[in-house]
Amino acid sequence: MALFFGGMGAAVGAYVLLSQRTHAVRRAMGIGVGVAAFGCFGLATVFPLIVHASPTLTRPSTSARLAFVSPRQGEVVPGNPALIQVQLELDGGKIVPISSLHLVPNEGHIHLYLDGSLVSMTGLDVRIVAAPGRHSLRAEFVAVDHRPFRPRVLATVMFEVRP
Repeated sequence: MALFFGGMGAAVGAYVLLSQRTHAVRRAMGIGVGVAAFGCFGLATVFPLIVHASPTLTRPSTSARLAFVSPRQGEVVPGNPALIQVQLELDGGKIVPISSLHLVPNEGHIHLYLDGSLVSMTGLDVRIVAAPGRHSLRAEFVAVDHRPFRPRVLATVMFEVRP
């Protein structure tokens, strides 16, 4: 992606240099920058094919299991709003900090949803804010491309916030 945008910047620079025909040196620099821009565009197009950066058609499977440590099922948390300490336990999986199209079974990220809305894409310990009322908290261990494993690795807990 950087090669693509770098190539675009070089192409604009080449246009500026070539549009002013005052100096032979400037014209030569414009041609050089234009060649570099063309090279960046070509490399940005071909490089993903060279490294085989294509999405996998089948989803990886994992033996990992995910569970909530806190909050506990049915727990009542005081606050208006409440700061909820979320702790998860992942057995058989590994949290990795990178995103990639190279999918490795048992390696991925945690997505955390409060009442169906994504609130976090971090690790196993996070703090979230919840307004008073009953809430559903769902966590999912996903592959390094942020898409689900097959079968999905999910954990859900219900809790309540009271002022």
